[in-house]
Amino acid sequence: MSQTPEIFDTALIEHFRQRAAKRAMPGVDFLLARTVDDLAERLATVDRRFTHGLDLHSHTDSAARALQHSGKVTAIERIETAPAFITADFPARIAPREQPALPLQGADLIVSLLSLHLVNDLPGLLTQIRLGLKPDGLFLAALCGAGTLGELRESLLQAESELDGGASPRIIPFADIRDVGSLLQRTGFALPVTDIENTVVRYDNAFTLMADLRAMGMQNALHNRSRKPVSKRFFSRVAEIYAERFSDPDGRIRATFSILWLSGWAPHKDQQKPAKRGSAQMPLAEALEHFAGK
Repeated sequence: MSQTPEIFDTALIEHFRQRAAKRAMPGVDFLLARTVDDLAERLATVDRRFTHGLDLHSHTDSAARALQHSGKVTAIERIETAPAFITADFPARIAPREQPALPLQGADLIVSLLSLHLVNDLPGLLTQIRLGLKPDGLFLAALCGAGTLGELRESLLQAESELDGGASPRIIPFADIRDVGSLLQRTGFALPVTDIENTVVRYDNAFTLMADLRAMGMQNALHNRSRKPVSKRFFSRVAEIYAERFSDPDGRIRATFSILWLSGWAPHKDQQKPAKRGSAQMPLAEALEHFAGK
């Protein structure tokens, strides 16, 4: 039996996130705030009433509040990795990110914001989530995807190659939208849907960007990260490369955050089924011509 590769240092992720929570600064939660707004919009399009909603490792109670304000969820429970992320406003319990111990068919709605990209075994966690849903229950999540911090990744790699003659991983490997869509299918979700929302944030320089990332708890927590001390010269060169390649005419730099949204339903016998391949009654070219003429 093959072991899941250890991509992340889970203890270090928790250290960074808990420290960020204790030192929470106004405005640095802009990315989470944006995804919470998107969550509210997506829930508004779902014509359902849910009896039991779970907010899975979303770091703050913002997602739970969005569920509450939607008026579509009767009871809301939060699951978090540490007491630092829990408030008194919602029932909550502590469980690890990779093993949330979800009751079998215990909820008809599970949401998760900006957490799934930090797990070593995403297929395993998605399977647990699907089993934790009642038949015809909905899973809705947002995670950072490929393209996130691409400008910083390129600047770090170039600077380290110049100064040390090689490069070590400093930005986590974010998932591609096609891979995530395939995972939803492989782990048994029905009617899987994925899409992407790109947000470009502008900063004065790379140092202010990296300060924001630290304030969000988004430092390098890769298991195979370099333990070698980093010099001020290295970060200065990173800032120079960033400004050279990714700045606007006013001198400010761009940072991209690509948020993957995914949704899927626990299978149910009454759900709509995709049409069988080859079952179309009209050739595609003829259909396009038909509708173009209307």
